[in-house]
Amino acid sequence: MKQVKPIVSTVPARHLLALGVATAVLLLSGCAVSPAYETPTAAAPQTFKEAAGWQPAVPADTLERGPWWTLFGDAQLNQLAEGIDISNQNVAAAIASYEQARALVREQRASLFPTVNLTGSGARSGGGEQQTNNNFKAAIGASWEPDVWGKLRAGVTGADASASASAADLAAARLSAQGELATNYFSLRQSDAQIALLNATIDGYKRVLDITSNRFNSGIAAKSDLLQAQTQLANAQIDLSSQTRSRAQLEHAIAILLGRAPSEFSLAVAPWTLTVPEVPLGVPSTLLQRRPDIAAAERRVAVANEQIGIARSAYYPSLNLTGSYGSGASKVGDLFNASSSLWSLGVSAAQTLFNAGATTASVDAAKAGHEAAVARYRQTVLSAFGAVEDQLSATRALAEQLALRQQASSAADQVEQQMLNRYNAGQVGYTDVVTAQVTALSARRSLVQAQADRQTTAVALIQSLGGGWHVPQAQ
Repeated sequence: MKQVKPIVSTVPARHLLALGVATAVLLLSGCAVSPAYETPTAAAPQTFKEAAGWQPAVPADTLERGPWWTLFGDAQLNQLAEGIDISNQNVAAAIASYEQARALVREQRASLFPTVNLTGSGARSGGGEQQTNNNFKAAIGASWEPDVWGKLRAGVTGADASASASAADLAAARLSAQGELATNYFSLRQSDAQIALLNATIDGYKRVLDITSNRFNSGIAAKSDLLQAQTQLANAQIDLSSQTRSRAQLEHAIAILLGRAPSEFSLAVAPWTLTVPEVPLGVPSTLLQRRPDIAAAERRVAVANEQIGIARSAYYPSLNLTGSYGSGASKVGDLFNASSSLWSLGVSAAQTLFNAGATTASVDAAKAGHEAAVARYRQTVLSAFGAVEDQLSATRALAEQLALRQQASSAADQVEQQMLNRYNAGQVGYTDVVTAQVTALSARRSLVQAQADRQTTAVALIQSLGGGWHVPQAQ
């Protein structure tokens, strides 16, 4: 049988070559459909109202925040905080989301390059008196969508900005978990102090009840004195039970933050370290660079900006280049002979001529999404500055209150002792003793609360500043 050679026209080849050159020119001069990105502006004050001496913001997002919890000087807290990154499930989810975002960036970047595939097939046919025929084919094909209008680059840029936002979300999740752990830990130590205080108070109330009972049995005191002493003791025991329950709940919360079952975790009673780090006035106000939630909001503005470009690309035609090289034969051994080779090149273009304004609506929607992202960014910035102002104000007020609470507690203790002495001497009624005891216990508990509030406020201030801060060492 005479072999039939494939006929290839030179005219289509020249046309294809010309089209290929034109496509290359378009690629070299391709225009970007995304608008130039500009970081959104926000009303950032030069100084904080509640703290004089703060410096203007400077870029500092890459600075190492460090283990800020060590500033409180509590070894147990240091040990617990180090387990957040390892076991906290919210942080684990944020890490997984970040890895997913990075994978999406790689996927988007892959769209900039050609896709190459290998195909192969084999078939055997025949029937009746017809000769049995074999047909084998093998081919390598490639396709490529040139990014003439910048649509694919916009997708890559948007995915990269999304990954940066996920990284900021991860930092925010870490900071939130660390702050919640520190707050719960200090609240638990406050409960320990309250429990110790109530136990000491209950011991004192028991002694007073014994004295009152002896006075009643001797006919010196009225039965009402005895009943009041019993009521005082019972109320203190109720407060102790309530405080014990609160401590257990805080212990459970810490266990969950560390990714552990509450039944398998416990914290022994330990001395309470009352260290409260002071805010150095020389720290620059770098919220716009340091707070992860602000960074995430800004990166999502960048994502929205690229979405405008992706939507705009629908106005322009899409181009696709394809090519393949292969061979077909009746024998597997003949597949690689030049006489059985087949090749093809192709260029296709598609343009939407009418869609009733759907493309324009998509662009308008992307622009509105960008405006919404800018508004959310600005609101995040305002909320951040408000949080810092709140915590600075609270820090100053609590420092003043602590000194007053100490004075009030000391005075109330002295009044309580004097009333007890005067009662034993028969100079005052038991009602005066009860009043003094209630006042003294309240003052003691308020002092403990004030000490805990100063620490938890310091944690909140560090969180509102975006993490730890450190005072530069003098040279």
